[in-house]
Amino acid sequence: MISHRTDGFLPLRGYALLGDLRATALVGTDGSVDWFAAPAMDAPPVCAALLDPGAGGTITLAPTVPCTATRRYLGDTMVLETTWTTERGTARVTDCLSLGALGNLPWTELARVVTVDDGEVPMAWTVRPGHRLVAGSQAWARDEDGTHLVTAGEQHLGVVTEGLGTARPAGHHVEGGAVVRPGAPALLAVMVTEHAPVHLPTPEEIRSRAEHTADTWRQWSAQVGDAGPHKEAVLRSALTLKALTYQPTGAIAGAATTSLPEKIGGELNYDYRYAWIRDGSYALAAMARLGLSEELHAGVSWLLGVAALQAPALRPFYTLDGEAAEPAMRAVTGAPGYRQSPPVHVGNGAADQRQTGSYGDLLDAVLLYTEHDGRLDARTGALVSAMADRVCDLWRTPDAGFWELGEARHYTSSKIGCWVALDRAVRLAEAGRLTSPHVERWRMERSEIRSWIDENCWSAVKQSYTFHAGTDELDAAALLVARTGYCRGDDPRLRSTIEAVRAELGAGGALLYRYSGQQEKEGAFLVCSFWLVEALTHVGSTKEAAELLDELVGRANDVSLYTEQIDAESGELLGNMPQALSHLGLIAAATRLRGGTA
Repeated sequence: MISHRTDGFLPLRGYALLGDLRATALVGTDGSVDWFAAPAMDAPPVCAALLDPGAGGTITLAPTVPCTATRRYLGDTMVLETTWTTERGTARVTDCLSLGALGNLPWTELARVVTVDDGEVPMAWTVRPGHRLVAGSQAWARDEDGTHLVTAGEQHLGVVTEGLGTARPAGHHVEGGAVVRPGAPALLAVMVTEHAPVHLPTPEEIRSRAEHTADTWRQWSAQVGDAGPHKEAVLRSALTLKALTYQPTGAIAGAATTSLPEKIGGELNYDYRYAWIRDGSYALAAMARLGLSEELHAGVSWLLGVAALQAPALRPFYTLDGEAAEPAMRAVTGAPGYRQSPPVHVGNGAADQRQTGSYGDLLDAVLLYTEHDGRLDARTGALVSAMADRVCDLWRTPDAGFWELGEARHYTSSKIGCWVALDRAVRLAEAGRLTSPHVERWRMERSEIRSWIDENCWSAVKQSYTFHAGTDELDAAALLVARTGYCRGDDPRLRSTIEAVRAELGAGGALLYRYSGQQEKEGAFLVCSFWLVEALTHVGSTKEAAELLDELVGRANDVSLYTEQIDAESGELLGNMPQALSHLGLIAAATRLRGGTA
């Protein structure tokens, strides 16, 4: 299975993710690394052919003769194995971003190990960094006493090869090739540093680390709890989320990429290499359901750390380093964008939006933490109390909503998020986890929010919670009334909301559009489908929920990755990849269907 390129672009289904808990890479079915962000996943990417095949940069390794390819992740790991079959022989390439003995290496190491099982296979390779999404940036390659180095802006690359011919610096890149035979080890490895010297390990060290990396991933996977009938899909999603985790801080990136379009030819292209409060909260629920206590603690520590930066004000997302993100987007001059869908953006202008629903995400995470043997210190208790007080003052104001829209409105999802914040604060106080003289105010405001939502955000015509106050338009995020506990499973408003959302926003089968009017503007939004599965389990429709989840599992690509959206007609994946929120939705739906709670 080799995906065919059109004008230099692979279908997004053709990519697999590599990660080392700091950097990320996307490897195509044709052996091309078209995205490589190192030494951190939000760094300027040394390879970005994903967005600019001509000048974005790539690292290739593949046979030079006609071939077919199949691929898989090795066992329960993030090590990718691609098997190339030619008329002359069969070769296996294992790709990984290597881990060190006790975690991250001081550098980023992309290891590509070649093994020929029979016959002989002619292979060629290139290491060609690109413009790093910086206008005017150009890499240059050189040979220093037999050592092959490439400089790309602040990033420095060292190239180590074995059994793949003589490396040849060629201006802006390094290339080579050879016929690989059984018993002859072959390796292409690229080391990346930023503002630092480059270490060039021996081939033996690199191969040994690749094996260690696979073992480390297997050890981590062994901790993941039973997830029921879809345990393989859940484990792959858990591994993907772990690979999107920035280990130095515990932050989870919204996605590995920037600017992959929500519609081919469209302009809704955003940078998702940030950490959302919402995603962090959902990740805690997922990790709790899977019994991953280390991740649970790391996640809540990150959430509370960034919340304290400007408390009681709260931003929707932060940098992976745990700093307040700048509300700026820069368009990359000259980059065509994925399949000619510009602009290519660096940065995200929604960083300073008001999203009051984020308070609900934060306090829900804190309550969850305490329910899984976490204890709050006095400082954390004071922070959470201040956040609850802030919600009492803020909930009546319009905001940008769950979907980070440009027009401030009284979005139903935001009001529900505010209700969640005060509900969790009250429950923390009632459980003795929180002390505040304002608990009665929290109870009163919680009641007032519910009354306001039921009066202003309910459509008698459609028998559904609405997109925002004063409209009959619908929003798939209304399905969150189920998972948040705003509606009990026997509440007739929950069932009728499910029916109305499916009728108006349905895109066929399990697929849903985000909200009214989006059918012509973007693909179906995958996490909404997983919310639908969850909501159906709450109302007791478990058979239908299971059927829909089966369908959704089948809509992932061949290595179980999801983007943000999917074209309802063609099945083409759309949006940034892999999307954390989609994988979080799968885990939540599968574990809820299994009967797990968090």
